[in-house]
Amino acid sequence: MPKRPTSSMSWERTRSLFPVTREIVYFNNAGVGPVSTRVDEALRRFAGEATRMGAFHYPRAFDAEIERVRARAALLLNASADEIAFVKNTTEGLGIVAAGLDWRHGDQVVSCDLEYPSNVYPWWSLRDRGVETLMLRGRDGRLPFAVVEEALRNPRVRLLALSSVEFGSGARNDLEALGGLCRERGVLFCVDAIQSVGCFPIDVEHCGVDFLAADGHKWMLSVEGCGIFFCSKRVQDLVTPRIVGWRSVRNNLDFDTYHTDLQDSAGRFEEGTPNTPGIFALGAAIDLLLELDLAAIGERVLALTDRLVDGLRARGAEIKSPREPGEASGIVSFEIPGQPPAETVRKLRAEKIFTIERRGGVRASPHFYNSEAEIDRLLSALD
Repeated sequence: MPKRPTSSMSWERTRSLFPVTREIVYFNNAGVGPVSTRVDEALRRFAGEATRMGAFHYPRAFDAEIERVRARAALLLNASADEIAFVKNTTEGLGIVAAGLDWRHGDQVVSCDLEYPSNVYPWWSLRDRGVETLMLRGRDGRLPFAVVEEALRNPRVRLLALSSVEFGSGARNDLEALGGLCRERGVLFCVDAIQSVGCFPIDVEHCGVDFLAADGHKWMLSVEGCGIFFCSKRVQDLVTPRIVGWRSVRNNLDFDTYHTDLQDSAGRFEEGTPNTPGIFALGAAIDLLLELDLAAIGERVLALTDRLVDGLRARGAEIKSPREPGEASGIVSFEIPGQPPAETVRKLRAEKIFTIERRGGVRASPHFYNSEAEIDRLLSALD
């Protein structure tokens, strides 16, 4: 991966980029994150061009930015630009894989019962094609590697579909180990990465990921409705686009010659006009992430969540999130003894502290722009 420049920005200075911090303590980055002033500026830049000039400068103003952002998204994952497609959300990316593979009757998809529905329903929809989805049972908020290893002994297993981070418990899966297992067993590896892209480094090449999808509105801190879909070059020909449009094909600016000669890239999955303002926003968000460096962001987030966990434990709270090295993430799920999670969330919201109830716990998910003082404010509010 190309060496990224070191940012001179302190974590305290990043707060000035997020006006939300002036209003509330925002600990819902695992839900819908706030956008920065840089994203706001990018949206204004798009709107200004569209307002003043319409499509007069389309190739220079819009097409060029779309391809620039594609390359930046690839850098985020250690992928190549021709392995990246823009999608409207994570579900669309996963659905491209589910709908496009040449399934055989009796094939099996392995997933687990900790997953968000986006990584369940696309696979369940294959029942009428004779494809079974095996839902492994999570234990204490995590999916043990040995359980996956045993499931993948079945030669019927065609694909493993898991999240990089489980949305409820915050358990971080070992993508490197899982990818190695998939390669060993000849199983495709599909990752819902919405709970980690923008928070932790992900190297799709090193981890042997075949497919990955992530919307921009959580840890990437962009707007809803625009995300990225990674499809490795080694498996692109295994996935047939079920919707083919003018952007799917080669020489797609030749509108007079009809053909279905698909692009030799992930662009084949972009069937029509892209969400250009969403891509402008996503580009600004990714630029900030790369400037700050994903490894540094991950360390920052873990330091904040460690502080939160220590304070919660000191107050007798039950921590539902795995916190061992390699398992911890930006999500902390907890419960106050004798107090329903919904009541805790309500009390915190009354203090302008934004958490949410998920999977029987209070879910707090701080990001790099949050501060130690805000962690302490949440803890004091519980007192």
